[in-house]
Amino acid sequence: MKRIWLYSVRKYISIGLFFYFKDIQIHNAKNLPKNKPVLLLCNHQNALLDALLIGAKCGKSFYFLTRAAAFKKKFVGAILKSLQMLPIYRIRDGLNTLSNNNAIFEACTEILHKNKAVAIFPEGDHNLERRVRPLKKGFTRIVLDTLEKYPDTDIQLIPVGVNYVKAENFPDSTSVFFGNPIAAKDFISDDKNADVINLKAKIHTEISKLTTHISSDNYDEALNKLDALNVNYLNPSTVNNCIASNFEVCEQRTKSKINGIRLFLKGLLILNILLPYLVWRFFVKPKIKDIEFTSTFRFVIVITLVPLYLIIITLVLSFIFSLKLAILYVLCVLILSLITVKL
Repeated sequence: MKRIWLYSVRKYISIGLFFYFKDIQIHNAKNLPKNKPVLLLCNHQNALLDALLIGAKCGKSFYFLTRAAAFKKKFVGAILKSLQMLPIYRIRDGLNTLSNNNAIFEACTEILHKNKAVAIFPEGDHNLERRVRPLKKGFTRIVLDTLEKYPDTDIQLIPVGVNYVKAENFPDSTSVFFGNPIAAKDFISDDKNADVINLKAKIHTEISKLTTHISSDNYDEALNKLDALNVNYLNPSTVNNCIASNFEVCEQRTKSKINGIRLFLKGLLILNILLPYLVWRFFVKPKIKDIEFTSTFRFVIVITLVPLYLIIITLVLSFIFSLKLAILYVLCVLILSLITVKL
């Protein structure tokens, strides 16, 4: 039953992502080893959507380390755990909660020992900045603890870069780049402190190649230049080369010439899903404190309230007119939504 549940949820999320994003590009997913333990290490810009993209689109089942605050409500926590998400506690959750991480790290060790996969966002939290922030050492503890208990475990570290054109916008486009596998054993010595430092440095370097990485020293100035050049953030290697060339060698995105048509279609779509849109616009969006959660909550509306609303509309129309007409109307709305998002 668990496999059926996970498969069903993954497929449903995948369909939702298809309707939500204009374009989803997955690069080098073949780098994920099939018969070895995997520790996936990803940058973290866009809250839950980062995990959903990886979980739904990479073709491999992961256990995700997720911030413990998401598990506060019992019902939500139960759903997250059923989706193989494990709570990880931070100082902001209270010093007395940090000891709970011991059991989580032990669970990760056993998962890896069974040749399964764990995904973690080593920056520790999400942020829309286009750079890879300093990594926390939690993932190094998982590696060292596992190899200490099970020395023959061939853990493969997979750096991942998730990229967005404009993460808080809708519709948006995204690209996910999987890096080459790195054997964790190669970083183990008799000096644990050195191992931690070397692991963090290596993974930070590799993730920085897979997503746009602007130095914190001149971040705002560099970002403004990249935006003015209209660079293609879905291709991080060209953006990073642009930065390295002092903005002289830069690949630009083609500017859209149909913004007016897109706005018209978006307005028409809103009219056909008016109630979910009003809930989002006036009840949900105003309560979002961190901009990084904007897309996550919007996506939740897309995969919950919108389908429910369309089902109700179908029932009402079939009662007043006919089932055939009701189904035709809903199909037209779905086609409209696809054209609006993909155009």
